[in-house]
Amino acid sequence: MTATRDQIVSAARGWLGTPFHHQGRLKGVGVDCAGVIVEVARELGIGDVDLRGYGHRPDSRELERLCHEHMTPVTFAQAKPGDVLLIMIDGAPQHLAFVTEINGGPGMLHSYAPARRVVEHGIDRDWAGQIVGAFILPGVE
Repeated sequence: MTATRDQIVSAARGWLGTPFHHQGRLKGVGVDCAGVIVEVARELGIGDVDLRGYGHRPDSRELERLCHEHMTPVTFAQAKPGDVLLIMIDGAPQHLAFVTEINGGPGMLHSYAPARRVVEHGIDRDWAGQIVGAFILPGVE
């Protein structure tokens, strides 16, 4: 199956406002950062990888390995809307987000615990400095 970048971003935006819930996978009920990626890929038929049982601070090496194993790496400069970002939190790569576009600039959509929900916002200098990887989901046109 294939999906366009616009389809990915549109499907991801359908999760906006969903409360943050560690290991959640239900739109409108609760989801974490990995759950948004997993469920959007499932919805579009371009992925079915999901792991559970990880802690609130996931194993950074395992998360990075899974990203490289199941998606195609690109540089952040090459990333386009619909791609997945791997982000440092507390000094370790342990957070995921979708690339979006907001007002003609780069944005990101993610389930963010401090916001207690799925949010979308621009990528400012602070966020950009925490991005350690970008990946294309399988089946993206």
